[in-house]
Amino acid sequence: MTKPYLKKEEYLKAYKDMLLIRRFEEKCGQLYGMGKIGGFCHLYIGQEAVITGINFVKQKEDSTITSYRDHGHVILAGTEPKRVLAELMGKATGSSLGKGGSMHLFDIPGKFYGGHGIVGAQVPIGTGIAFAEKYNGTKNVCYTFLGDGAVNQGQVYEAFNMAALWNLPVLYIIENNQYSMGTSVARSTYMTDLYKKGISFGIEGKQVDGMDFDAVVKAVSEATDFVREKSFPFILEMKTYRYRGHSMSDPAKYRTKDEVENYKNLDPIFSLKEKLIEIFKTSEEELKEIEKEVKNTVQECVDFSENSPEPDESELRTQVFVEN
Repeated sequence: MTKPYLKKEEYLKAYKDMLLIRRFEEKCGQLYGMGKIGGFCHLYIGQEAVITGINFVKQKEDSTITSYRDHGHVILAGTEPKRVLAELMGKATGSSLGKGGSMHLFDIPGKFYGGHGIVGAQVPIGTGIAFAEKYNGTKNVCYTFLGDGAVNQGQVYEAFNMAALWNLPVLYIIENNQYSMGTSVARSTYMTDLYKKGISFGIEGKQVDGMDFDAVVKAVSEATDFVREKSFPFILEMKTYRYRGHSMSDPAKYRTKDEVENYKNLDPIFSLKEKLIEIFKTSEEELKEIEKEVKNTVQECVDFSENSPEPDESELRTQVFVEN
């Protein structure tokens, strides 16, 4: 077990955040199966240490942008979980008034800029956000998330080139969960060390154990300091794993049960719980209280969403154009 990187109180918060994302996503899976969530839905189960670790380093004025596996990202950006679930269920009380759904979540006050359904499309946008930060003379960093599949998109490399050429404060986070839809990394790219993809642009990178919360916090802290001080991009490849299919419609038959179970032995939530018990002597009662609180929060989300109204038909014509 690795040496503690943070204080007990911080680990307890991280445990609660990761558990909230896990239980929230599990509930989303149930509601989708019941037909209460429609459209596309991509769960983050197994990858919780990545966004939770980054959230511990990210400053309030820093921004984040990601692709469609975004529920945990927007919750930790500050959106109330009940408004996220209401959005998934297409309710008027949702964070985007029921119009965006799972793949297009936003939180402008929290500087979370999506939630993007087109693979790789968020990377040039995140690079543009970093350009705006530099143009405005801030020291803010844009955390731009992408998956291992997006690494093969041409626009990603155009963004890398521009970020290096213009010295932009962007930290690219590759959430490498081993499979882009149903294709393994080894079958989709010759260079499987994805953190090296920026070398030809002069962008340094590092590979991180994305299942280890401490490893994520340490690597992100160091990379953020570099980006903030140098105003230059950096790449972190988070080696993580999703326990569920690519989306709710994916039975994930392209991998074995043994493979999934082996990764579950590295579960980031269980590992953090072990650390709290063994190193910080946290009692089972204290942890159970956190679990109870998370369970109640998720149930409140369900009750709020199910009792919320559908959007009025007039909403079809609103927020289509910018009004002067």
